[in-house]
Amino acid sequence: MENLPDRAHVVVIGAGIVGSSIVRHLAELGWRDILLIDKGPLPEPGGSTDHASNFVFPVDHSKEITELTLDSIRQYTALGVLTQCGGIEVARTPERLQELRRRMTSATAWGIDAEVISPAQVKNLMPWIREDLLLAGFHTPTGAIVDAVRAGELMRTRALGLGALQVADCTEVTGLEVDAEPHGGLRGRIRAVETDRGRVEAEYVVIACGVWSPQIAALAGANIPLVPAVHQMLDLGPIPELAATEEWISVPLVRDMDARMYARQRGPDLELGSYAHRPILHEPTEIPPLGAPGQNSPTQMPFTEQDFATQLAHARQLYPELLGQHSRDGVEVTQAINGLLSLTADGAPLVGETAEVQGLWSAAAVWIKEGPGVGRALAEWMTDGAPEVDIHGADITRVSPHGRTRRHVRARAAEGFPKVYGIAHPREQWTSSRPMRTSPFHPRTHALGGEYFEVSGWERPQWYAANAPLIAEYAGRIDHRVHEWDSRWWSPIIEAEHLAMRERAAMFDLSSFTVIDIYGAGALDGVQRLAMANVDRAVGRVIYTPLLDVRGGFRSDLTIVRLAQQHFRVITGAADGARDLAWFRRHLGAELDEGRVVIHDMTSATCAIGLWGPQARSIVQRLTDDDVSHEGFRFGTARDVVLAGIPTLMVRISYVGDLGWEIHLPVEHGLALWDALWEAGRPEGLIAAGAGVYGTTGRLEKAHRLFGAELAPDRDPVEAGLALPKVKDADFLGRDAYLTARVQEPAAVLCTLALRGGGVAGPRFPSGNEPVLDDEGSPLVDGRGRRSYVTSAGPAPSLGRYIMLAYLPPERAVLGTRLQVEYLGTLLPAEVLAVGRTAPFDPEHDRVKN
Repeated sequence: MENLPDRAHVVVIGAGIVGSSIVRHLAELGWRDILLIDKGPLPEPGGSTDHASNFVFPVDHSKEITELTLDSIRQYTALGVLTQCGGIEVARTPERLQELRRRMTSATAWGIDAEVISPAQVKNLMPWIREDLLLAGFHTPTGAIVDAVRAGELMRTRALGLGALQVADCTEVTGLEVDAEPHGGLRGRIRAVETDRGRVEAEYVVIACGVWSPQIAALAGANIPLVPAVHQMLDLGPIPELAATEEWISVPLVRDMDARMYARQRGPDLELGSYAHRPILHEPTEIPPLGAPGQNSPTQMPFTEQDFATQLAHARQLYPELLGQHSRDGVEVTQAINGLLSLTADGAPLVGETAEVQGLWSAAAVWIKEGPGVGRALAEWMTDGAPEVDIHGADITRVSPHGRTRRHVRARAAEGFPKVYGIAHPREQWTSSRPMRTSPFHPRTHALGGEYFEVSGWERPQWYAANAPLIAEYAGRIDHRVHEWDSRWWSPIIEAEHLAMRERAAMFDLSSFTVIDIYGAGALDGVQRLAMANVDRAVGRVIYTPLLDVRGGFRSDLTIVRLAQQHFRVITGAADGARDLAWFRRHLGAELDEGRVVIHDMTSATCAIGLWGPQARSIVQRLTDDDVSHEGFRFGTARDVVLAGIPTLMVRISYVGDLGWEIHLPVEHGLALWDALWEAGRPEGLIAAGAGVYGTTGRLEKAHRLFGAELAPDRDPVEAGLALPKVKDADFLGRDAYLTARVQEPAAVLCTLALRGGGVAGPRFPSGNEPVLDDEGSPLVDGRGRRSYVTSAGPAPSLGRYIMLAYLPPERAVLGTRLQVEYLGTLLPAEVLAVGRTAPFDPEHDRVKN
């Protein structure tokens, strides 16, 4: 392009596979005046797309990433840039063999063709591999190699053909202009992109420039928290055996998982890539410019040979015919780079409108295998207000302020890099950058031997070592886990704490809750516009409500307390807090700008104690003169109560299915109230219990849903059993889609399953994402083509069963239906224990409401 336009409707920065996908899908959705900018020359501007190995493995333990990958595969296939060669992950150790079986269960759950094969079968597919080093392989026939650079060209051509796109390569962004006036509580709205070739006004800007994304976002005062990291790649050739195939790729690509490396044919060469070396992290400002001496592109940094030595030895061991013990005559290193890619603190992409600047969007930390899928999802999100697929786990607003710091991101990226090919347990905890956030009760929970799990930076007790004697007390009612994998990041103390709560009482540290106050003249109208449930209730009422997106899927589910006519307190989970706060700010932006609404994040100013169990009322009564009887303090209400001389907000609800309260109070009084409750509860046998009870055993016995597990954007309230008897008159986001769902038969029904056999659960313990099969072992598929899988799982000590939640096709959602759950290659017999919202334990809710 000779001259830049003065304005564009949307500017996309970055012409790699992600940026090119975005402009293509925006154009197909009707957007016009799109400008695509890249500082490098096209078609190969010098980003990660240029040097990536470009292979696609379709199976991930994450349903979200798998769906984005499958969509990308479909798009690459339609463009004619995909070569299906198959992929094999091989196991050298028993631990890896178990992981391959786990990957097989994920493949079955997500509906992907795959199988665990023998070493002989591996060698049949890859003739030059040493089968005697292997225990098994995980084969996905749809594994493929793609030409991502060509795909980007074709996508840009499509947008150009629609008359929607202008492209400016060799153009560097030097600034992002933001309104001086804040918008919706944010720093402002994007107004223009400044470049070395001029200024372009824009209503929307999308940052899709990979490792440079943090640097570009900072120009607008926004934060895209990722770190550029090295992934080493080395090509050896020409190798006669590969050259003789006369094909670019004639055999499956192989991931040697225990050695944390992969190998793929590249014509006559063998390309090796490693994730086993030390974490080598950089800063965006350290990336050299295009044309730097000794580099083909900015993201192809000089090779550090010493970091690859061990992996090269592993490769020569695994492929002796191709690489020999040391070297082969004529086989040389044809290319060796330290290629840069983007790592985030939790390993997930960073997609969506930024938390700081309105109209500024991110599509960062996206891999080749997900690129086109993310491009489509982001374009749908920008156009319709929500994408068709569930990408809430990639939403950039999920990251709390502490998680956006350079120190935190670098620490977690360094810890996460070995996990790329590692074996990560579903409950595995991060060890770096801790502790970050602790509650005022921490001195007491630490003294009780709290085992802390981290959520959004909070140190949250999962169980307490001080409760170990309870195991003997309840020995006949606690699961005995004999397999190390099942017992990892778990303790029988959790089940003992649960039973003590059911018999006596337990108190919980709930300070990790995100607490948001919304008040002002427009508070009622604003909150009513976002909540599915009617929030125009009496002052003091507690309202449980989902938040829906425009498609009628779940955006969140949370509790709202009406504190005054125009004052609402939102209480949501720590993992969802940052995302929910951004959602309220974005959708109440006009009221915020007009001063009709104030949104105040109270999380760091408040703390909370949960107190539940049959003795909870008598414990509280010792500390107050207020009437806390059933008649004086009804379920589903909240009230200011002075406890032990401390002002609190007591909220009578229960996530664990027993009598009690959430007790919210200023953080400076927290420790004093903990001590007062502890002393008052001594005669009743009060214990401290952890989040293992709160979030797993207690929750599951009551069939309470959890956002991110049972509740997600691709599910609706009717399927989840959360449709209300009456739809409120006031309009709300997602109302039309919700009304449509209400008059249709649900495609699936959320049910509670239990492993069959009665009594204490059997020898294996699913943890989530396992496929649910019929009694013959065939997958269950609902009317929308979705397979049934376990969304949550855990023991139900009060019932002596091991239970799971799962969406089932309606014809299977019948009490007593016999099913199977596939777990690590074993089929576990199960049955439907409860249908819909009915709780397996205390289904009439007598313990909670009386």
